[in-house]
Amino acid sequence: MELIQRPRRLRGSETLRKMVRETRMDKASLIYPLFVKEGTGIEEEIPSMEGQYRYSVDRLPYELERLAKAGVSSVMLFGIPDHKDEVGSGAYAQDGIVQQALREARKQFPDMYYITDVCMCEYTSHGHCGVLCGHDVDNDATLDLLAKTALSHVEAGADMVAPSDMMDGRVRAIRECLDIHGHKNTPIMSYAVKYASAFYGPFRDAAGSAPSFGDRKSYQMDFHNRREGMKEALTDIEEGADIIMVKPAMSYLDIISEVTKATNVPVAAYSVSGEYAMVKAAAKMGWIDEDRIICEMAVGTYRAGAQIYITYFAKELARFMDEGRIG
Repeated sequence: MELIQRPRRLRGSETLRKMVRETRMDKASLIYPLFVKEGTGIEEEIPSMEGQYRYSVDRLPYELERLAKAGVSSVMLFGIPDHKDEVGSGAYAQDGIVQQALREARKQFPDMYYITDVCMCEYTSHGHCGVLCGHDVDNDATLDLLAKTALSHVEAGADMVAPSDMMDGRVRAIRECLDIHGHKNTPIMSYAVKYASAFYGPFRDAAGSAPSFGDRKSYQMDFHNRREGMKEALTDIEEGADIIMVKPAMSYLDIISEVTKATNVPVAAYSVSGEYAMVKAAAKMGWIDEDRIICEMAVGTYRAGAQIYITYFAKELARFMDEGRIG
C-alpha cells in the first residue's frame, strides 16, 4: 500500500516539530499572583500551597526581583489586611495594603506591570464579596465600593484592575468611575466567567477570605452552565471590559474555547490554587512528573484559546521556555 498522507513526516525531529507547532507561548503572556499582607519582615509559606508565600511590603521587592530575573514582567496583587469590617473599608483605603504595596513596588520596579484584584472578600468581616443585606449580598450597594477600590488602586499605581466579585454591573461602575477621574486609558480585566468552584480552596486559606456563612453560589456561576458564561462575557464587554477572564482554567477549557470564539477581546485564564496544590501534592508523592504536568496544563490552556495565563507556576514556565521545553 502506497501512503500519500503521512502526518508523521512533520514529527521527525525536534526542529521540525517546533517549526510546525500550532500553539506558541511567550513569557509576556504570563501573570503571577502575589499575596501581600500587613506587617514587616514577613515571608511566610502558605500551608496549602507549597512554594507560595505571603509577603509584607518590605519583602515584596525581593520576590519582584526574582520574577524580573526569570523574565516574568506582570503580577496580580491580592491584599491581606489586619483589619476587616462589615463594609470592607480596607479595600479602598488610601493606606490599604494593596495601595501600600503598589507604591513601594512602583518605586523599586517601575517597569513591572501591576494588575490588582478588585474584590471585597479579603476585607469584609463576613468574607463575602460585597455589602450584606441580611444574609444576602446587596449587588447594587456593592458597586460603588468596588469602583472606589479600583480608583484607589489606579491612583496608587496600578496599571490594570481586575474585578473578581461577580456583581452585576460592576464593570460599568468601575469604567465610569475611572473615566470621570481621568483614567480612561486604564484597562479592565474582568473575571467575567468565574465559576463557583471547589478548586478555590487553597486560595481562601492563602487570603483568609472564606465566607463565614453560606457560600458564593448566588453570585459566582453554576459550573453546569456554558451559555451563561457567554452571556457574562458579552455583557462585561458591553460595559467596557478590555480583557475577559475564565476561572478556573483546567476544568473549563471548553469555556475558554467558546469565549475566545464568541468575543473580540483578549481572553485570560486563571490556573487557580486548587490546580496548583494538586500538582504539588501528587509530585511530592512521586505520582507525576511535575515539570511535564506544568507544561501540559499550560499548553492545554493556550491551545483552548487563552492568550494570557495567570498561574502560580509562572517562574517555572518562564524557565521551561528558556530551556526550549515549551513555547
